[in-house]
Amino acid sequence: MKNFWRFIFRRSLPAASLCHMDFAVLGLGDSSYARFNFVAKKLYRRLLQLGGSALLPVCLGDDQHELGPDATIDPWLHNLWEKVLGPYPVPLDPPGVPWPSKFTLQFLQEAPRTCSEELRVARTDPQGPPSELQPFLAPMVANQRVTGPSHFQDVRLIEFDIAGSGLSFAAGDVVLIQPENAASHIRQFCQVLGLEPDQHFTLQPREPDVPCPKWLPQPCSVQCLVSRYLDITSVPRRSFFELLACLSPHEREREKLLEFSSAQGHEELHSYCTRPRRNILEVLCDFPHTAGAIPPDYLLDLIPPIRPRAFSVASSQLAHPSRLQILVAVVQYQTRLKEPRRGLCSSWLASLDPGQGPVRVPLWVQPGGLTFPQTPDIPVIMVGPGTGVAPFRAAIQERVARGQTGNILFFGCRRRDQDFYWEAEWKELEKQGCLTLVTAFSREQEQKVYVQHRLRELGPLVWELLDRQGAHFYLAGNAKYMPADVSDALMSIIQEEGGLSGPDTAAYLARLQRTLRFQMETWA
Repeated sequence: MKNFWRFIFRRSLPAASLCHMDFAVLGLGDSSYARFNFVAKKLYRRLLQLGGSALLPVCLGDDQHELGPDATIDPWLHNLWEKVLGPYPVPLDPPGVPWPSKFTLQFLQEAPRTCSEELRVARTDPQGPPSELQPFLAPMVANQRVTGPSHFQDVRLIEFDIAGSGLSFAAGDVVLIQPENAASHIRQFCQVLGLEPDQHFTLQPREPDVPCPKWLPQPCSVQCLVSRYLDITSVPRRSFFELLACLSPHEREREKLLEFSSAQGHEELHSYCTRPRRNILEVLCDFPHTAGAIPPDYLLDLIPPIRPRAFSVASSQLAHPSRLQILVAVVQYQTRLKEPRRGLCSSWLASLDPGQGPVRVPLWVQPGGLTFPQTPDIPVIMVGPGTGVAPFRAAIQERVARGQTGNILFFGCRRRDQDFYWEAEWKELEKQGCLTLVTAFSREQEQKVYVQHRLRELGPLVWELLDRQGAHFYLAGNAKYMPADVSDALMSIIQEEGGLSGPDTAAYLARLQRTLRFQMETWA
């Protein structure tokens, strides 16, 4: 992809390079992010510049749409096939016939003496830096709730011992954690599909050029497959219902599944599945005759793998060489379904208690989206409401350890006595002259006060730091409203304190972003 991207944007390419090519561009994006479908838009414009002929306008699928990306994609695809299949007709597969499974599960008569999944658990000192294929099984040494008992959300400060791991990280990096399904969900899944958890199998690809998933041990038990690899509590996409309908021997269940998987049924599918966040396991329980008839060979086609979850590292190796800390908001919310919806990774982490015995968590580290200046005298302005403060704690610890004192933190939460993370630590650093702390407690007065209000109040200071002292500006936290509100506040400060016009203000902000003096890390 990188090679293609570099090639297609070469300035030396003639303007008529693609004059004989018809094309269509479909983008998959999320409009809660600032650069929504940026790649699709840019690619579409570039192909036109090179003389290509667009079959259709660019399609911008949006995960935030009430009906999901299919709301845009379905009509676009319908128009695309009309355009393509007219001049280039091809025979279509008969409806209702499933493709062959990608793999076959060959069950073993006896359990192997040494199980490869046990070998992985025993490997706590991987060769080379830990990675997704060989994570470090880090001992959890602390799992502490840091919000008050009456606070609406359970937030945990979790600490791992990484001595001897080979892990190396800096402020702004993220740690990736591979979670597991809950034991009750594993039992229920095996029961509804008629699987024996202790049975072992080897995985064989049907096609010679298809590799087996590297993350799956060989041989593997059903228990291991379901607990560590199949994301049975994810919300299924339409393709899940499409394949499930093909595998169903039960007429009434098959009809309903076909309805859910059709373009005409997306409203009903949204009402049944997407809006209430009904998960794969619950759907299978709603279609028991179909679930009980699923051939095990199709499990990896039907159910996506559990993806690792990323958390900002909340501590510095310069301050704590053998420790790694993260701040985790435990995801739990109610929909119209009886059972609360729970985040897989955060709920799993919260359930682990190192006080009850050894706990190990598979993890590895990757560079994050934030990089901090190494030059000693460059100040940094950090805006981190809620758990968005986590990467800035790592940055402040790192900078203080290096003697860098120009640290300005804007922190926001609901109440001082409920969710003021690391209050004592910040106050001690203030006393030492290493930190300027600005707080916004939104629920402690009649009118809500957020970090963007505090920014505006201190506009002259922010402008002095940015324009005269070359400060870097950072923002981290929830992607819903806060990033736009903070960006608007920053624009106002630049315009008012700098005396700039609207276009000059936008150019100033763009220059900050281009030179990495304005960086943002947000999540939905």
